[in-house]
Amino acid sequence: MLTRREMFRTAGAAVAVVAVPQLFATARAQEKKAEGFTLPKLPYAYDALEPHIDAKTMEIHHSKHHQAYVDNLNKALAGTPWLGKPIEAILTDLKSIPEATRGAVRNNGGGHWNHSFFWNIMGKPGTAPKGDLLKAIDTSFGGLDGLKKDLKAAALGRFGSGWAWLTVGKDKPLAIVTSPNQDNALMDGGHAPLLGIDVWEHAYYLKYQNKRADYVDAWFNVVNWDVVAGNFGAVKKS
Repeated sequence: MLTRREMFRTAGAAVAVVAVPQLFATARAQEKKAEGFTLPKLPYAYDALEPHIDAKTMEIHHSKHHQAYVDNLNKALAGTPWLGKPIEAILTDLKSIPEATRGAVRNNGGGHWNHSFFWNIMGKPGTAPKGDLLKAIDTSFGGLDGLKKDLKAAALGRFGSGWAWLTVGKDKPLAIVTSPNQDNALMDGGHAPLLGIDVWEHAYYLKYQNKRADYVDAWFNVVNWDVVAGNFGAVKKS
């Protein structure tokens, strides 16, 4: 398993950042420059992921936690030209944000991007990897069970709050990395992830309490592999 530093480090200044274009079409349509960022609507009802992810957790996670990231991001960027820019442009150029607000923008901008991404790679049970994505999974992990095993290990190994991600690989087609807090690869000049699991306790505590492993096992049932395949295709074309 690659380290976060190895995966997130750029190969050079000319490396392009892929922002997975389909993820934010809805969110951007909702955002008005004068008002800043807004909370994107979920592509399903709060109870759509039951029994694996309960409705109350989804409601609080989306309407309270994600909303707080949006509100705090708007507050941090108030009165600046950054408020009208796409979130990817902000996260890929954090060094240009004034130091006094850079931490707040990193944390809350990352929270907004990560959660917008997270909602879209989940859906009702039923999809499975296929095509080029399945071939890449087989090559990299020996099959879907191998991917699940390694991603679960990464999710459980992330101390405290953070994320476990499936990304494009360096030596193999795919790799798994983790990041703390609301960080993601875009902040370090890397490609957008293909799939990610939120392992902050607010993502699972109401139903699973401290049993993160049970949450991860359940979460695999609601991965929308069609969206993940689309993300993989977008990265391959870059």
